[in-house]
Amino acid sequence: MSYPRYDIVGSFLRPASLKEAREKFEKGEISREDLKQVEDKEIADLVEKEAKVGLKVVSDGEFRRSYWHLDTFWGFGGVEHVKAEHGYFFHDEETRPDAAKLVGKLTYEPGHPDVEAFDYLKPLAEKYGVTPRQSIPAPAQLYCELICRNDELIAATDAVYPDRAELAKDVSKVYRELILDLYKHGARDVKLDDCTWGVLVNDNFWHAFDEGGRLKREEILQLYKEINENALVDLPNDLRITTHICRGNYDSTWASEGGYGPAAPYVFKEKGVDAFYLEFDDERSGGFEPLKEVPADKEVVLGLVTSKKAELEDPEEVKARIKEASKFHPLETSALSTQCGFASTEEGNHLTEDQQWAKIKLVEEVAKEVWG
Repeated sequence: MSYPRYDIVGSFLRPASLKEAREKFEKGEISREDLKQVEDKEIADLVEKEAKVGLKVVSDGEFRRSYWHLDTFWGFGGVEHVKAEHGYFFHDEETRPDAAKLVGKLTYEPGHPDVEAFDYLKPLAEKYGVTPRQSIPAPAQLYCELICRNDELIAATDAVYPDRAELAKDVSKVYRELILDLYKHGARDVKLDDCTWGVLVNDNFWHAFDEGGRLKREEILQLYKEINENALVDLPNDLRITTHICRGNYDSTWASEGGYGPAAPYVFKEKGVDAFYLEFDDERSGGFEPLKEVPADKEVVLGLVTSKKAELEDPEEVKARIKEASKFHPLETSALSTQCGFASTEEGNHLTEDQQWAKIKLVEEVAKEVWG
């Protein structure tokens, strides 16, 4: 399977018809099947657009999700969809307060919503001769959600898993089962989205993950590396696993800042990962020096074009930054993308759909000039 030098992270702005249908569903005005019909149509239209603009790897835009991560968590046995007292706190606003509460041991059962979503995406992609990608939140993200969110939810987790090591083991187990189920249904490209590393590099914020002062930063980094790796053992050789590291992407704002340095010796050495999608769209991301930690045979996808703002980057500046990054990681195992998706939650970032596609066109044009 060959991959182009230009790529996307996966989420797209939700069309007005989809937002309207989801709002009606929440109010009880239409059925879930009615909502699904709107989702199906909009996803089919999106895949056609992705293929026509030249993308070789496509997503369903995450159109069936409200959140990039919680919808996957709610699909596991033992996890309940609840409302917390607060949402996630970003730089200048707070998200909706949806959360995942543990009410029993983690289990994986057939019929997970991500597998059902992929079943619809796969034939659409095959129609245009492109590769369907399924994005899921990383295993470490679920572990973090269950032990970091708030006192009430942490207590619920501890009631089910008094031993955190057992929780970590079961998180890896259900994720491996999800990935293998996706493979069974034809998935050959699975991307793990992971904000945990984006927080752990923040010198002023990583303490939120220290489990009440029990763990040092290096211990958290090693733990999260192992949770992810243990989900990726003994997978089929023709399954491409990638990971996207993010510092938060909600309504065009962000949650964390800091260069990759503190996490680089851990995340970039994760076994079983073929490529790293890295955020480098502004000063919050730090410099390219940590790329020295990425093995030369692993791909680095440089997120140099922001999905948070409508203004197009200067192509010459993007090319200059690619050249700068090549001092630390080989150009022949690098690629270009936006730094994140356009709508990690259904709210979406502050762009129009036309501006969204202009960003993708810019990524393609610059990549073709740099790599041919």
